[in-house]
Amino acid sequence: MKPALTPPVPARPAPWAFAAPWGARGYVSDLDGPVHWIEFAPEGPQARGGDAGRGGPPVVFVHGLGGSHLNWCLIGPELAAGRRAVALDLHGFGLTPGTRATSTVQRNARLLDRFVREITGTPVILAGNSMGGLISILQAAAAPDTVAGLVLIDPALPQPARAPDRQVAGQFLTYALPGLGELYMRRVMARRTPRDAVQRVIELCFADPSRADPAMVAASVALAAERPPDRGAAFLAASRSLMRVVGQRRRYWEMMASVRVPVLLIGGEADRLVPAEAIRQAAARHPGWETVIVPGAGHTPQLEVPDNVIGTLGDWLDRQFAAAAR
Repeated sequence: MKPALTPPVPARPAPWAFAAPWGARGYVSDLDGPVHWIEFAPEGPQARGGDAGRGGPPVVFVHGLGGSHLNWCLIGPELAAGRRAVALDLHGFGLTPGTRATSTVQRNARLLDRFVREITGTPVILAGNSMGGLISILQAAAAPDTVAGLVLIDPALPQPARAPDRQVAGQFLTYALPGLGELYMRRVMARRTPRDAVQRVIELCFADPSRADPAMVAASVALAAERPPDRGAAFLAASRSLMRVVGQRRRYWEMMASVRVPVLLIGGEADRLVPAEAIRQAAARHPGWETVIVPGAGHTPQLEVPDNVIGTLGDWLDRQFAAAAR
């Protein structure tokens, strides 16, 4: 039985077009404040239940810490060919405003719940990267009737018992410490040019930074320049809440074990933030999940090796959902 319908929230065209080169249109909807999202479909947002006639449940892409809707533009158009595909900006990221209070993992999980109920309709297939993977797991565990399937791309996971990457560990320790994190945001991150900020993310998240798509880099720099310069409080709130949730290992594993929908787990073999060992650890706990380790890829394989991810994800969608749609 389908969940009861919630009246759809109106969407107005967004004044930005950073995702236009990939055939996506931007919209803003009021979900206790303006929320920016894009749809990979030339005709714009479809009516409630508009996935009828397309390939089954809509796909909702959920970005990670420091990310945005642009994180999905290299794979979204291909996956939208047979179904509705949308990507939202979480509170405090991309083009959705956020504060220290609204940008935590928990508050963004509430945002995702409202988004799928009031914008796309449910059930949906959630595709989340990093923090977005964690938030997608939270949604599937808390509201299983709203989720038909999960795609977890290097999701935030408890770390295996091994020495972490020194740069990554040092960076997150800085974020975690009260006062020091705020000082770092003011003195270091605020001084970076938009291009420098984008390049730093590429160097951290790509195994091979030379793979970065030039058009995507240009769009990311333009988006970074558009955002208000002081996003430090929102970023720190998100990162600290993320560490708290992942740090509660037993509770997190129990939440993951409660998921009863098909799951595709994708990990980058050379990921510095969520090492492949953590992906294999999660896979061993959940043998019913389908797990793929992408050779030579880092933390954002959908940006670094998009054709690989399109093939893997598209094949999984066809096997899991195409027959039901027909």
